[in-house]
Order: sequence, then structure tokens, then C-alpha cells
Amino acid sequence: MAPGLVRVALRRTLKDVKHVEAVRPRRARGLVREVYRQVERDFGMLAPPMALHSPSPEVLAAAWLMLRESLVAAGVSGRADREVVAAAVSAANDCPYCVEVHAMAIGSLGQPDAAAALAANAPGEIADDATRALAGWARGAGDLPEGVSPAAAAEFTAVATAFHYLNRVVTVFLGDSPLPDQVPESARGTAKAVLGHFLRPGTPPPAGQSLEFLPATGADGPDWAEPGSTLADAFARAGAAFEAAGTDVLPPRVRELVRRELKAWDGRPPGLGRSWADGPLVELPPAERPAARLALLVAKAPYQVDDLVVAAARRGPAGDRGLIELVSWAAHAAAEELGRRLSLRPRGEDVSRDGG
Repeated sequence: MAPGLVRVALRRTLKDVKHVEAVRPRRARGLVREVYRQVERDFGMLAPPMALHSPSPEVLAAAWLMLRESLVAAGVSGRADREVVAAAVSAANDCPYCVEVHAMAIGSLGQPDAAAALAANAPGEIADDATRALAGWARGAGDLPEGVSPAAAAEFTAVATAFHYLNRVVTVFLGDSPLPDQVPESARGTAKAVLGHFLRPGTPPPAGQSLEFLPATGADGPDWAEPGSTLADAFARAGAAFEAAGTDVLPPRVRELVRRELKAWDGRPPGLGRSWADGPLVELPPAERPAARLALLVAKAPYQVDDLVVAAARRGPAGDRGLIELVSWAAHAAAEELGRRLSLRPRGEDVSRDGG
């Protein structure tokens, strides 16, 4: 399977997006078309986790700003280390789609043992001490390796935040594998090898080129980002877009309830079934509960979202755009909170592990 055919096959997987209809590349116009072009140029393919956002152009741009500027663009840390963070967060969030993609990328960058360990959700089996520590930190189970500079720590926190967001959205809207359903089991090993080669990052593009898709906010950005940095600007712009989207589809008291629940959450799975959400929802009017239930599940237990939950929530927000905006707001609220907690963990001494 040639790289060009892989790209075509991945484009065809857009029809496998659940609950909404992603904009096809040939039908893309305006902001969606511009973002699509940059995604294919810089990421190498129109990744379905990006394209699924296309019913809401501004949310699509926000998701791309976070992914590009944290994982793809040039920085002080190496792409392999950033991919380790992406895969470790995805494994902790039980997002098999993202684990598969980013474990393949790690393998393509010459770290097959780390790729295998992360794919198996066994980061303790990573041979390299620093890589193992980095994966543990990304899961919230340890400190950053000694020698990680503040600039690199900000990049790792940005990646972790982006993937706490993407894992939730992918769990709701995509299946368990990036490979098309039509690929037979007998061919999946070969297809994975080709896709892994295709995912191998090339020369990183310059930072900041996605900022043009969303307006500046004047905000400082998250606390973990250096004020005035590209990361601070990108995450501030993206955050403003997600907040505007949430304001359009969720009443203020629903958004406040979700934020309050996230502040009190210890980050662990809330339990079997969805009854844990019933208590908080009692304080809301019945008409607001379906959308609030979906938002709470996305934030704390996206694997519990099913067709019935989505169908009930869609009676409020109208159409695909409203659903994307609701889910994206809740996913970003969770990612923002979890990223803030990661950034507060103690760091090792300030000597360089940049460029690894």
C-alpha cells in the first residue's frame, strides 16, 4: 500500500465518523478548506480526529491550533519525546485509536520498545529511564525527568493538554482504530507498517503558522506557558473559541456545573454505569439535563457516551455543529483542568534534555 493510497484510504474513513457528517475535502470552503490544507501539509494527512470538527469551523481551527503548536511544530523538545507524552496520555485515557497512531509514530522514530510498551499500556516496561519517567509523568504518576528545561516542560504540558482533549472527542466520534474498517484482519499488520512509515515525522514546520486561523485574545494563556510565547497565544486563542462555542450551546449553569465537577474530580474513572452523573444533574431543570449529562460524560467518562445519550442531547443544540460544539467545550474544560494539574508537578533540575 503506497503512501498516496494510505492518504486516500484515511480520507475515506471520514465516512466512519459517528454522530456527525464531516465536511469532505472537495466540499470544504473558507476556514475549513484553509485548515484542511495546513493539516495535510504539516501533519501529512487529513487526520479524521481533525476533520470530525469541521461542522464547526472555529472549533476545527481551535483543535488544530492545539495539536499543531504542541506536537507538530518546531520547538525545543524532540518530536519523539512529545509523541511519548501523546501516547501515554492516550493510553491512560483508554483511547485505542490515539494510542495506535502515536505508538506507530514512536516506532517510526526509532523507539520500538517504547512504542510496544505504550501500545500495551505498560509504560513501566520502557527500557530508557528518562523516557519511562516522561511517560509516567504524562499519566500523572511521577515527576518529569531530571534535566527537562522549563520550555520543554511547557511543550510536554501542551501535548498532554491537547491529548486530554483529543482523546475525549475521538472516543465519542471515532472507532478504535485509524485503519479503515474495510481492511481485512489478514492485511492489518501490513497496513499498520505502511501507516507507521507514513506517520514518520519529517522536518518540523515553523511554530505559529496556525495562529492566523483564530483572532488574538489579549489573554495570557495557560499558567504553564511562558507569557508571550507561541504556545500561550495558541492555547489562549483556542480556549476562547471553545468557550464561545460552549456559550452558544450550553446554559451558564450547565457550564458552571461541569467546571465544578471537574474541580472536585480526582481524575479516576467515576465508576461503572452512569448513575454517578444523576446527583449533580438534579439541580438543573429537566430540559437542560440531557445536554448536561452528555457534557459531564465527555468530561469525566467519554467511554460511557452512547447513541442514546447523544440523541437525547441533540434535542437541544441544533444539528451537527451544535453537537460538535457541546462535546468540544466539555472535552476542553476537562483538558484544561487536567493540564493545569500536570504543570504543577515538581520538575527535576533545570539542565537541558531539549532536542531528545
